[in-house]
Amino acid sequence: MSRFLPLTIRFVSGGTMVVTTIAEAKRALAGTWKNKDAPAYLEAARLVDDAIAGICRPAIAFAAFKKVAAQQGLLKPTRPSAALSMLDELWLRRKAPPG
Repeated sequence: MSRFLPLTIRFVSGGTMVVTTIAEAKRALAGTWKNKDAPAYLEAARLVDDAIAGICRPAIAFAAFKKVAAQQGLLKPTRPSAALSMLDELWLRRKAPPG
């Protein structure tokens, strides 16, 4: 299974889980969600199962998982990596007027 950028899910019960693979997305979908009957949730669950079975591209299933997690407010915001923060700082310094 392919790996994806980490997503941190904060379940309704208060627990958290970092998801980077389709297998982890499957486990996360079994956690406590706001609405497991929502069409987007059901679609994500189906696509994750299909990806595990090899009949759906993992990237499509992971995108559906991320979308439903965001829709239900379970996707914990991520901070930029240290490298991105350094690049941002360098860019701002370059753009700032001298003085």
